[in-house]
Amino acid sequence: MKTLVVCSGGLDSVSLAHKVAREHTLTGLVSFDYGQRHSKELDFAARAAERLGVLHDVIDISAVGSHLGGSALTDAIEVPDGHYAEETMRITVVPNRNAIMLAIAFGMASARRDDAVAAAVHSGDHFIYPDCRPAFINAFQAMQDAALEGMGAIRLYTPFLNGTKGDIVREGARAETPFAETWSCYKGAEHHCGRCGTCVERREAFFEAGIDDPTIYDDPDFWLRATGREARHV
Repeated sequence: MKTLVVCSGGLDSVSLAHKVAREHTLTGLVSFDYGQRHSKELDFAARAAERLGVLHDVIDISAVGSHLGGSALTDAIEVPDGHYAEETMRITVVPNRNAIMLAIAFGMASARRDDAVAAAVHSGDHFIYPDCRPAFINAFQAMQDAALEGMGAIRLYTPFLNGTKGDIVREGARAETPFAETWSCYKGAEHHCGRCGTCVERREAFFEAGIDDPTIYDDPDFWLRATGREARHV
């Protein structure tokens, strides 16, 4: 299955790229610059493409992103600390982000005659992000089947959809993903902050997977408080 991977440079998508390279035919990585404050993630996507020996396309949709306001990822709004399973994390939603990116990726895949577009959405995203839920994935596939009718069937490949982030870490380890060469933090500083939702989720995932976390966090213990594990580790 010739597969184009949508790759942000984060733990999930880089692990997916390594999984696809191991199990299918990885034809390339595509990343999107939508004006995100943590744009350094794109450098990690580029490193993944170089490591895997495939092309890396970065699509500049920052002009579109500038009209998708109200998110802490694109506006001058402070990224909240805490776990994803909190209402405060809804401020990190960028409206219709995945739908926009996937539509572009499907167009690219059709032009390249690929068989699939892969995305690393997982169950931990479902609470906050509506365009990461199974209903969206199924609807998007149906839409693309209609949009590309007669031009070839392209599958939306989401192997992590119903798994946890811990499952992704385990899959990434099996695919020999260099986890230190991935970027998750929404704040985009020198090191992972350890406090934002994606840092907390990342640290928790390694713990649940029973795999050493090579990430440098500015606050390496905050995740214990955010997940209610602190008392159990005193």
